[in-house]
Amino acid sequence: MKSNPADYELFAPESLRTAVSMMAENPRQWMPIAGGTDVMVQYAAGVLKSRKLLSLWNLAELRRIEVLANEVRIGAASTYTDIRRNEMLGCEFPLLVRAASWTGGIANQNRGTLGGNIVNASPAADSLPALLVYEAELILASAGGERRVAYVDFHTGYKKMQLAPDELIRAVCLPRGAAGYLSYARKVGARNAQAISKVAIAALAKVEESMISDVRIALGSVAPIPIRLRETERFVRGKGLDAAMIGAARKAAISEIQPIDDIRSTARYRSTVVGNLVQEFLQSLGANR
Repeated sequence: MKSNPADYELFAPESLRTAVSMMAENPRQWMPIAGGTDVMVQYAAGVLKSRKLLSLWNLAELRRIEVLANEVRIGAASTYTDIRRNEMLGCEFPLLVRAASWTGGIANQNRGTLGGNIVNASPAADSLPALLVYEAELILASAGGERRVAYVDFHTGYKKMQLAPDELIRAVCLPRGAAGYLSYARKVGARNAQAISKVAIAALAKVEESMISDVRIALGSVAPIPIRLRETERFVRGKGLDAAMIGAARKAAISEIQPIDDIRSTARYRSTVVGNLVQEFLQSLGANR
């Protein structure tokens, strides 16, 4: 342990209102934390810059999973275990539940939170491609009120996001309406468990009369932020599931990304895997007709 506990202050507010008020008074001083799975890694390494930590772990307002007529609202401090165990999410949003099961080990799933995964802003985060294909929106809270941001617009660059210093994520909103869509997800890593992904994919499609009427494909670990394959989606939409189309879609997906070489993989490997995964996804649609 390279950090000295005496150098840090931890405060646990009794309500969300108190938390955002404290952040409004000192916008760049308090660092909100919930499960702390990412923060504690920095703390142990002695590189955690924030010295004043605001614990959101016990705030009931941030732990609710609310089912409304048109959407489901997942409190930002809901854990991966909360998500995995929620029957409604398993039924209507299986890609998110599957991503929650991939994230770390059981201990991390018991503590790690969806809001923390978003704000940590790793391009390899397991849950984020699922949020893209479900077209999630975020409710951001501050002392001045709340605003909603489409998740697709939230990350603006590597570790950059539309989150003001006095704001925190209150909830993640998933529009209901994915019934009738076929889903597909894969995580490619060095091993089957507790691995950071080399490539991750989440995809949805609706097939009607042997034609793809709608499709959404999202990837992690191939760009500075998780991305939707918009050009590939446009190419595929409205077409039949024949071998020629699938082969062309595979090439379109590869041409749409610009991955990098890093410690976990190479750009060439990532491009090949993305092509293979898109191909496998489209072939699975034909098998499920």
